[in-house]
Amino acid sequence: MPAQQKAELEVSGIVSQGNLKSLSADVIDFIVTYARICLPENIHICDGSEEENKKLLHQMEEIGMIKRLHKYDNCWLARTDPRDVARIESKTIIVTQEQRDTVPVAKSGVSQLGRWMSEDDFEKAFKSRFPGCMRGRTMYVIPFSMGPIGSPLSKIGIQLTDSPYVVASMRIMTRMGTAVFEALGKGEFVKCLHSVGCPLPLREPLVNNWPCNPELTLIAHIPDRREIISFGSGYGGNSLLGKKCFALRIASRIAKEEGWLAEHMLILGITNPEGKKKYFAAAFPSACGKTNLAMMRPSLPGWKIECVGDDIAWMKFDEQGNLRAINPENGFFGVAPGTSVKTNPNAMETISKNTIFTNVAETSDGGVYWEGMDESPAPGITLTSWKNKEWTQEFGEPAAHPNSRFCTPASQCPIIDPKWESSEGVPIEGIIFGGRRPAGQ
Repeated sequence: MPAQQKAELEVSGIVSQGNLKSLSADVIDFIVTYARICLPENIHICDGSEEENKKLLHQMEEIGMIKRLHKYDNCWLARTDPRDVARIESKTIIVTQEQRDTVPVAKSGVSQLGRWMSEDDFEKAFKSRFPGCMRGRTMYVIPFSMGPIGSPLSKIGIQLTDSPYVVASMRIMTRMGTAVFEALGKGEFVKCLHSVGCPLPLREPLVNNWPCNPELTLIAHIPDRREIISFGSGYGGNSLLGKKCFALRIASRIAKEEGWLAEHMLILGITNPEGKKKYFAAAFPSACGKTNLAMMRPSLPGWKIECVGDDIAWMKFDEQGNLRAINPENGFFGVAPGTSVKTNPNAMETISKNTIFTNVAETSDGGVYWEGMDESPAPGITLTSWKNKEWTQEFGEPAAHPNSRFCTPASQCPIIDPKWESSEGVPIEGIIFGGRRPAGQ
């Protein structure tokens, strides 16, 4: 029996959900290759169903990884290990043959625009991390589409992960499930591999029942192979590989080769009092108000704003010369602190159901709290901080982590644009650029 066929049979034997043989040869090869390296106990091919999602949420609740927030409808709270709370630029790398393919070679003492790693060094880093990393855990196979399924502007990825938190979050942030495999057929896809880096049995107890391996965290992008490989972090920015990793970094390379743009921009539609509507994209750095602008409630009478996306825009000129844009994401992964009924009432309405909160504070009546919410807890309601400790203002530290997040479906936004899932995209008539000003200026 050929070695590849034998390997497929071995891996098929540990598939607990789904049919490996129903997938394309390239997808099977991708799964088999990394299953033989990572050595999971079983393999779960995700179908994206509501039933599957409920089982995963219940499973995480049972092991204490997430907690149900009884004040809301199908909302959950995750508390991470305090060492795993944000994207880590120093451990986020691009792997290419030549350094100049990734970053300019700067003079000594000049800050770098990005971080490059040679192919040989990455191979060593991979071999010191991934062999056996999923031992005792389930390898989840997540088929996902960035952009509406079937749109000519969309791209497909497949992520392998050992984190059910990632599966539940990717179901919100992307179009995920069996329909993606059907749309893919025998086509090309971006290969995404993620592991929390904590094989079982554990060597040391988990903090907040959150598996991670901060000492060995590495998030690598290999544009020549259309691959993203992430190890050691469960935090969304490092583990939801469809987001910044795919939608901006790998997509930028694909866009360069195919003649389109992948940009860190919101997309919104503005209708004036005369009923004329135009779409705009806006580029601001992180934490500069993209989400608040994308969901703004106009104070001028007769004006209307509708949201297409709050973070990333994929744009391409059509045959008529019009610049068209899609939001490749399916949800909002927003910073919680500072979000309030005053600053963003539409976001507050969006996150009231079907949302996963991470590292926010919890109220004793089953709600959430963070700095800048503009609502003090009712008398008699106590707070538990993101560190899972009782909290009062006298403690002198935030109740919610400054980078605490909500992960919520875009379809729930009360001002979501009717064309936000248009397969041809919306026509962009202007691009706004913005940023921060130093305090007091």
